[in-house]
Amino acid sequence: MQVNMDGLKRQAAARALEHVRDGMKLGLGTGSTAKHFVELLGERVRAGLRVIGVPTSEATRADAVKCGIPLTTLDEIDRLDLTVDGADEIDPSLNLIKGGGGALLREKIVAAASDRMIVIADDSKWVEVLGRFPLPIEVAPFGFSATRRAVENTIAALQRGGPLVLRQGKVGHAFVTDGGHWIIDAALDRIDDPKAMAEALSGIPGVMEHGLFIGLAQMAILAGPDGVTVVERP
Repeated sequence: MQVNMDGLKRQAAARALEHVRDGMKLGLGTGSTAKHFVELLGERVRAGLRVIGVPTSEATRADAVKCGIPLTTLDEIDRLDLTVDGADEIDPSLNLIKGGGGALLREKIVAAASDRMIVIADDSKWVEVLGRFPLPIEVAPFGFSATRRAVENTIAALQRGGPLVLRQGKVGHAFVTDGGHWIIDAALDRIDDPKAMAEALSGIPGVMEHGLFIGLAQMAILAGPDGVTVVERP
């Protein structure tokens, strides 16, 4: 049976929309699943729902404007009621790997400024152990080689490491985030202690952010061929 992945993502987004109330301040995530949420939210806004959003990327900003969703920034309001975003991997403790779309820094700032975070995904993103998806690590271009070596040494001190690959954008050029940084994708296969890894990577000068979201998501909404499953953090 062929599964319509886009349809599953939209189902998860629709379920998340049930948690949105009139007057809410919302963090709007980035990626293919979050894009469905923005589109469905736009339909509700056009029907009279009053919300204001903070987008986590320039791509999401453009989508939200197109959908007619009023926007603001965390400079104007410093606390959000709810963020809805996707993830590349979700474990049973609702720890996440994010950043496949390159927006991890803004995504984490917005999630941390929110009272609640709901993660929406198709059920292929649910894993027993994080790490099969390469871990994105956002770094400053200045001193890149030194930062990369420090990242390699830090990972090796915690567990067996794998290749560190500089993400590519346009042909012959590094991928550049909305913040002007580069991304190293660390192929680890599994992350034995996500919390320890997150803390260690955060301590490296030159690392702007990493894709381990520890303790930020309160709920995961997972859509699969057999329906939608809601998991709350234990």
